[in-house]
Amino acid sequence: MKRMVALLGACHPGPAFAVTLLAGLLAGAVGLGPGRIALVVAAVLTGQLSIGWSNDLIDLARDRSVGRTDKPLVDGSVSERTVRVACALVVLATVPLSLACGWVAGLVHLVCVAAGWAYNLGAKATPWSWLPYAVAFGGLPAFVSLTDQPDRLPPLWLPLAGALLGVGAHFVNVLPDLADDAATGIRGLPHRLGARWSQVSAAAVLVAAAVVIVVGAPVDSAVLATAALVVTAGLAAVALLAHGRAPFRAAIGMALVDVVMLVWAR
Repeated sequence: MKRMVALLGACHPGPAFAVTLLAGLLAGAVGLGPGRIALVVAAVLTGQLSIGWSNDLIDLARDRSVGRTDKPLVDGSVSERTVRVACALVVLATVPLSLACGWVAGLVHLVCVAAGWAYNLGAKATPWSWLPYAVAFGGLPAFVSLTDQPDRLPPLWLPLAGALLGVGAHFVNVLPDLADDAATGIRGLPHRLGARWSQVSAAAVLVAAAVVIVVGAPVDSAVLATAALVVTAGLAAVALLAHGRAPFRAAIGMALVDVVMLVWAR
């Protein structure tokens, strides 16, 4: 049991399960049945697990060099071989699960997963570190939409809002690790901007995502739209002013607010 807990801890469970939950809520919002929702959730979960485990495997030497004892691979609570096997298995599962949602939808999701791997494999150390997040988060709602209607492209505002949410999540997710990253040569866009401007940028793009959804989505209730914008503004303040993991949680909160608007509109 301890080994299983450690294995799950190495997959970055917070972001992995949050993204999976968002995918499930979106699948329900577009009207998919229980079986199709389960398929979407399974595809996204396996993809997210592969991204999380590959991240810790690729970063193992870096994490050891900066003493990241909060990582299960670093403190030895799970072996490198176990994580490699688990990662390989979920990669093998992600492909058929994605394609079972439809060829076009499945290919879109595989591009999302590939974007996460591209980030892990080196994009995070470049000024283009935001791009994999934009592709992955922008592609996620498109994947769900195409699973429901494979012959109809999703409206432009949908992937645009997702891409903005992804970029915001990228900024706030790296904030707690800026010092450790700098010590090991990781210089993505947030590192180049610095902590303060990264927080400002995160708040700006996350608010922009909410505005895109309110304007683009069929949200008929002015009260709901106003409440969503007010809550988003409050969460943006947290993303701008808080420290540690709180900004990332605020970003996920904004995403959940956006999903609630989509569900309400349906």
